[in-house]
Order: sequence, then structure tokens, then C-alpha cells
Amino acid sequence: MALISAKNLGKTYGKKSNTFEALRKVNLEIKAGESVAIIGKSGSGKSTLMHLLALLDAPTSGIIKYNGKDVADLRSWEINDLRNEKFGFVFQQFFMNPRDTVLNNVILPLKIAGMDRRERKQRALDALAAVDLLDKVKARGINLSGGQKQRVCIARALVNNPEIIFADEPTGNLDSQTGKKIEDLLLKLNKTKNITLVVVTHDADLARRCKRRVYIKDGEIVDYQKRARKAAKTKTRKAAK
Repeated sequence: MALISAKNLGKTYGKKSNTFEALRKVNLEIKAGESVAIIGKSGSGKSTLMHLLALLDAPTSGIIKYNGKDVADLRSWEINDLRNEKFGFVFQQFFMNPRDTVLNNVILPLKIAGMDRRERKQRALDALAAVDLLDKVKARGINLSGGQKQRVCIARALVNNPEIIFADEPTGNLDSQTGKKIEDLLLKLNKTKNITLVVVTHDADLARRCKRRVYIKDGEIVDYQKRARKAAKTKTRKAAK
């Protein structure tokens, strides 16, 4: 069974003459432990698709299921709990408090959830250790580099032990060398912790490193590619020589 599935998913904005169809009849399944890159030009609908899959927005039509359950049957507080307990988010913009400490930025989701102070501090420290930032626990966000800020955001995404991380252009504001480190970190978490990874990206290198690539154009999925397909073709060409 798929961890997340979308069937005939559609999203429309505006009314009457100002109507814009951002997604139309999208069908997609994502299995637990997969790494999936959603690729497309600006305005193609890729970020809209991710926001719907991450339950940050509701579709105009179609069905989204999480672990086989139609999320339309969930109450708003159940959706909020699901996002807070099972999902982690990493965005192109860092969305952290620059005046607060790294530790407090990472702790925030657990504080909102009402977790005991001692437990949330330990979980935040464990998450910071996973992204190699224990030496920056007391540093304030304003004093961090772009790569360090993104690692703080990844630690914050990890702190609730999520089943899935949604990353929207996670390397978009970073130089190529720092971006490569963030790619390595996200894919390492996918591999070692079996966290499902869904990435919206323009970065061809990051997309190639994901197990599966989904290409979207004008609100529709136009192609699916698995990394294994490319490997198989390479193997066939070598055998033919």
C-alpha cells in the first residue's frame, strides 16, 4: 500500500473569467522509504502538488489518501496533528527566527505540540547531532551561514521523527558546494532512517539522485522515470559493445 496516493487530483484558483487550473487529474503514488523528485518549470504546478500532498492546502477535486485513509474524512485538528507528528518540512526560505537560538528554533514544533521540556530538548539535540550542528546550539540564526540555516531547518523537520519529509527547492538559496552538502544530508536521512523524501526541485543533480522522478507540465504529470531505468539502459549499451 502506498504511503501517500493522489487520484484525479485537481486544483483551481480564482473564479469565472479569472479561473486558473493549476493541477488537473493528477495520479501519483509514493511508497514508504522512496525518494521522489517532482520536476517542472516555474508555474508548472509542482509546488502546488507538493502542498496538496503535504496537506498544506486542499484540492478542488480528487482524492488524497495517507496510509490508505482518505484525508477528506479527517477533521481539521486531525490533519494538524498528522502534519505535526508525521511530516517534516524544508523550504527554500529558511523560515526561522533569526534572533533566537538554534536550539529554540528546532524545539519550536515540539513546544507547540506540548511536549515535556526535558524530552523536547533532548530530541532537539539529537536532531542537531544528525545534521552536525551541536556546536551551534547557542548560536543565533542571524549569525549562521545559508547552509547552516538550512541544516537547522532540516533538524527542525527531523525533530518529530517524521515518516516523510517534504522539501521545496531546498538548495535554491545555496551555492553549489553548500547545496551538494544539503543534498547529501537529505538523501542520507532517506537511506539510513528510511524517511520518505519528496523534493520539488529545479536542481538536475538532486533530481537524478532520487530514486524516482516525476515530471509535471501545465498542471499534468507528463512522465515518470526511475533511476533504475537509466542504469538498465547503461548496462545494455555496455553489453552491446
